[in-house]
Amino acid sequence: MNRFEQSFIALKENNNKAFVPYIMAGDGGLECLVDRLILLEKFGATAIEVGVPFSDPVADGPTIQQAGIRALENGTTLKNIISELGKARIEVNVPIVLMTYINPIYRYGINEFVQDIRTAGVDGCIIPDLPIEEEGIITAQLEEAEIELIRLVTLTTPIERIKTIASKGKGFLYTVTIKGITGARNEYDSELNQFLQAVKDVSPIPVLAGFGISNQEQITELTKYCDGVIVGSKIVDLFNSQNLPEMEKLMSIFKPKSKIV
Repeated sequence: MNRFEQSFIALKENNNKAFVPYIMAGDGGLECLVDRLILLEKFGATAIEVGVPFSDPVADGPTIQQAGIRALENGTTLKNIISELGKARIEVNVPIVLMTYINPIYRYGINEFVQDIRTAGVDGCIIPDLPIEEEGIITAQLEEAEIELIRLVTLTTPIERIKTIASKGKGFLYTVTIKGITGARNEYDSELNQFLQAVKDVSPIPVLAGFGISNQEQITELTKYCDGVIVGSKIVDLFNSQNLPEMEKLMSIFKPKSKIV
């Protein structure tokens, strides 16, 4: 049983939902990555998604693009990120998911990349520009290393394709909540709740909603129809502004309330 399975079983037993924060590695300096991961686990993260800065981040909105630029200006590299994740694994117990595009993996070397992230204790990868038709270039290596490929579906994905994608892996299904790039939103398409429910009805693995989620009201509404949320731009903003109290408040939505004796 991997860390994802353990985490989601624990959530189900406690009738709870998942909160997966996203951070950009190297934003604020790579030396703070380990401390930020420890802090996010302390605040209640179910798992943590760690972004790799890239010059052409096609899925990312302005907030995460700017974080990536700051990280690259700090000299952040994929190899150094993986090294820091290895240090973090000593103290961080929740699943760590590395989000990157396929180009940096190619440049690194697919076999070397998989071996290095396995050694570092990474539990999963998100590669948003890798469709299922092309994922065979890396799936065998990931499966052998017992690293989950976290796949994405969107509002425009046909239901039969969603079934195919959801049938793969043991991690979770990343369900994109908007027709576009990442970034905080004030409102969602009226069809989203119905879409999330439809995805959950056909998925054998947990369904998490991501893209544009920025407040507790959105989280409360969306998690009526899925197993949890992924929050990126808001977490990046809060780290950048050093507003840790607001971050802790946002992430506390699923924390068990203390009982009055």
